[in-house]
Amino acid sequence: MIKFANIEFIYGLIGLPLLALLYYSYRRWRRKKLNIIGDIHLIKPLMLGATGFKPLLKFLMIFVATASLLIALAQPQVGTKLEEVKRMGVEVIIAVDVSNSMLSEDLKPNRMERAKQSILRLIDRLEDDRLGIIVFAGHSYLQLPLTTDYSAAKLIGSTIGPELVSLQGTAIGSAIDLAVETFSGDDSKSKALIIITDGENHEDDALSSAQAAADNGITIHTIGMGSSAGGPIPVYENGRMAGYRKDNQGDVIMTRLNTEILQQIAAVGSGEFIFADVADVNLAELINKIASMEKEEFGTKKFTDYDDKFQIFLLIVIVLLTFEFFISDKKNKLYSTMVRFVGEKK
Repeated sequence: MIKFANIEFIYGLIGLPLLALLYYSYRRWRRKKLNIIGDIHLIKPLMLGATGFKPLLKFLMIFVATASLLIALAQPQVGTKLEEVKRMGVEVIIAVDVSNSMLSEDLKPNRMERAKQSILRLIDRLEDDRLGIIVFAGHSYLQLPLTTDYSAAKLIGSTIGPELVSLQGTAIGSAIDLAVETFSGDDSKSKALIIITDGENHEDDALSSAQAAADNGITIHTIGMGSSAGGPIPVYENGRMAGYRKDNQGDVIMTRLNTEILQQIAAVGSGEFIFADVADVNLAELINKIASMEKEEFGTKKFTDYDDKFQIFLLIVIVLLTFEFFISDKKNKLYSTMVRFVGEKK
């Protein structure tokens, strides 16, 4: 396993394509200026010692050296010792509605983005708990099995959307059933399911599924994404909004938050219903509920010893910059003389 002690330096790699673009723009500008003077093929022989290869080679060396330096500063570390670590926590599964109605903008910027923000905030507050993520629309899919890898959970939580599912619709009961299968099979009371949805359930009997989950000792919390006034469902084409979704009669479809079904599911599951209002999603009470649950002991494999590997990248930086320093921008005089001598002999 690889991790970075100072991961913020890795984000600097994002700027490297800009560096390459600036160099390309400079070379293009320089070529245009030479073309103003005359035909580049006629001018080039007059530019004694000039070479187009060496400046490019020097830039590539600096480019790779810069990337290597950023990686070295990030201090990459490789795990060398894997141990089983005992933890005390609960099992938490977040089931997220990714149906098209979650793109409605009655909550800004839209319901889906607000749901993702809530997921990341929940993950930040978890400690020693096992976490799983389910996405659902017409069907449910397990995106992240129960794990203590919160970095992976954040990555998945930040990238979910309607494009992950092939069948649209809203089947809350299906998500609850999948969560029951995903939780470990023991009879402990340390299992919590958090459902984030607008509550427009069209596919199944969510209450029956909630009751079955409650019978298995699972506490169910619901977070309602949307407003009672509702809003239209945007339709996107090539990344741009092309209008709003319409029914068979050509009327714009309005999607509204169904608080009644979400309150009923939470009541059956002995959990909390949270309303995501226009300002914010108040997760404090939900987090306190999870923190107060009975904890169970479980073991996870974890790297406990790491070796620093930044020296490799630092060596690359030193070697490349040393070679770059000794490479001239102009042609080698001895090489040019030899080429000219061979040409004259012919």
